[in-house]
Amino acid sequence: MSISSRGQLKDICRRFLKNRAAVLGLVIIVILVVCALFPGQISGFDYARPNLRMRYLPLSAEHWMGTDELGRDIFTRVIWGCRTSLTIGLSSVVIACVIGTAVGCVAGFYGGWLDNVLMRCIDVLLAVPNLLLGISIVAALGNSIPNLILAIGLGLMSSFARVTRSAVITVRGEQYIEAARSTGASNLRIIWKYVLPNAMAPIIVQVSMGIATAILTISGLSFIGLGVPAPTPEWGGMLSTGRQFIRDHWNLITFPGVAIMITVFAFNLFGDGLRDALDPRLKS
Repeated sequence: MSISSRGQLKDICRRFLKNRAAVLGLVIIVILVVCALFPGQISGFDYARPNLRMRYLPLSAEHWMGTDELGRDIFTRVIWGCRTSLTIGLSSVVIACVIGTAVGCVAGFYGGWLDNVLMRCIDVLLAVPNLLLGISIVAALGNSIPNLILAIGLGLMSSFARVTRSAVITVRGEQYIEAARSTGASNLRIIWKYVLPNAMAPIIVQVSMGIATAILTISGLSFIGLGVPAPTPEWGGMLSTGRQFIRDHWNLITFPGVAIMITVFAFNLFGDGLRDALDPRLKS
């Protein structure tokens, strides 16, 4: 489906705004982005500096979510963790989208033996769970943020390739593609100017879903000690360090866990709403 014309964009926006769940997801995402952009303005505490005299403080007007085992403000660390999670999630999805979309376009447009070879490679990647692939890459390269982005991006690439290939196969037989060929346009120009713009709808939806998957993968890697290195706050890492104190200090794991849940929930709501809004079968 093409989303390039102004009339189609208006129809998409109108259908999206009628979906209250999708709008709720968008509002939550906007709030999360604001938190990620301005964490220092939202909370004035230092997320890394320990203060052992302030350990395990309960919820209060000064410390909305209490303090952790090192006396650091949990609210501050959750807010800064939002920046960490969204940065890694978005960056990894950009890598996955660029590589996966390119592979999917080539496979879907040319078909034949090239399609078979590329898709068999993608099938191999699909057979490996994202978390397991991430563990393998991070264990080999180290648990730095660039390595995390690379590991998660490679894990998500296969889903983008599959989605793009399906969309391109649907589009490549249209009459305007044949018309472009008849004018002498090169295959690269046809893919870039005609095929890809008309196959963007499912790719856009996959971006939203991919960010949710990336955040879950980041949290899982951090939980087992292969994620973001300390003292950089990350929700999965906060869950890992706080789980040993769960009986006496529930707030150490509750708020990071809720942050993960709300973020993934918001991106899934937003992605579902986009899918429904971009589906041409819903046009009146």
